[in-house]
Amino acid sequence: DWAGTQNNLGNVLQQQGIRTGGAAGAGLLAEAVVAYRAALEVYTRETLPQQWAMAQDNLGTALQQQGIRTGAVPAVRLLAEAEAAHRAALEIRRRKTLPQGWATTQNNLGIALKEQGIRTSGAAGEGLLAEAVAAFRAALEVRTRETLPQQWATTQNNLGRALKEQGVRKGGASGAELLVEAEAAYQGALQVWTPEGAPGYYEIAMGNLNDVEILLNQMRSVDD
Repeated sequence: DWAGTQNNLGNVLQQQGIRTGGAAGAGLLAEAVVAYRAALEVYTRETLPQQWAMAQDNLGTALQQQGIRTGAVPAVRLLAEAEAAHRAALEIRRRKTLPQGWATTQNNLGIALKEQGIRTSGAAGEGLLAEAVAAFRAALEVRTRETLPQQWATTQNNLGRALKEQGVRKGGASGAELLVEAEAAYQGALQVWTPEGAPGYYEIAMGNLNDVEILLNQMRSVDD
């Protein structure tokens, strides 16, 4: 019960941290990480594997949020810790036995990999982005538009971000192909995120789509 409450406390602190800017928000996210790590003192893989996997995934998302808000060197470390936590969760959250949990963790793993890739130059960064794309595509095998439309749209939007970053880095014809794939992913998200049903998410996806279309037009004008 103590561990369950620590996990729930972590969830509340994480959501507060996401909604709070500056040092205060960073402090709340740090508290969330402490709460999840406390839960994992009782939620062990050997005794409570599903709860352990849940707390590992939650820990990973809190570490992601910390990493996104932090300077270059600490961010890479925090995002690598987030990746490790999500990969740990996937040791228990398998597609055959826990398909929705597996897909959620694949999506979260993709975010950690994408954010690391953005912050990492050269071949290493390209490799991380490719892994992120693979994780998002894996999640979409379970998160379908028909069965889980909101989650499908979220992962489509995340996939678009990773493909866009890949396309910008590659450049040329192969880069343009990746940007076209990113464009399609954002258009997919917009099939669910409508101005009437999800105005905030609609604006995010439309902004992402517009950015990709500008990049594609720039590439095409250079080719012309």
